[in-house]
Amino acid sequence: MNHACGVALLVIGLVRSNVVHAHIGVHANGSFESGLLHPFSGIDHLIAMIAVGLWAARSGARNLIAMPAAFMAAMVLGAAVGIAGGTIPLAEAGVAASVVVLGMLLALAVRGSWHWAAPLAAIIGLFHGYAHGTEVPEFANPGSYIVGFLMATAALHAFGIAAAWTLRPQAAAFRAGGAVITFAGLWLVLSL
Repeated sequence: MNHACGVALLVIGLVRSNVVHAHIGVHANGSFESGLLHPFSGIDHLIAMIAVGLWAARSGARNLIAMPAAFMAAMVLGAAVGIAGGTIPLAEAGVAASVVVLGMLLALAVRGSWHWAAPLAAIIGLFHGYAHGTEVPEFANPGSYIVGFLMATAALHAFGIAAAWTLRPQAAAFRAGGAVITFAGLWLVLSL
């Protein structure tokens, strides 16, 4: 149970910090470095990307690759829509709700079949990518920015996968962490 308390305290600390939503303003230069740092700048992206890795590892088999890959591919599509000035309705709500959904899937120990888990990860990635893309300044190099946030996303997915492997023998801690993620997501939804 010590692991569950540690996860709970970490998430609560992050939620209570000043950096809650990653998309509160435009990045100064839209560079590779800005893209690389963007997923770490807000709890919504940070938790969702780690949770995708956690859920992929818990679901196993094809999901270990399919879910993170679908998430990242859809992020690129969402970013392209945002960069081009297009809109994705309710994107901000979709980002916050994605944390709730991922937390619930983890808390309930749902092991998704890649037939529906990868498309769900893609929908979630679309919202997150759009949030990233809307913040790229017009003078920026969008390609570098996208490569940066994709590298950060891959690292966060890998962290989630590694954490899932570490917590594998402790199902109660894993589920408790999912519950904490769910509550953090509900807080994000209510703060919109």
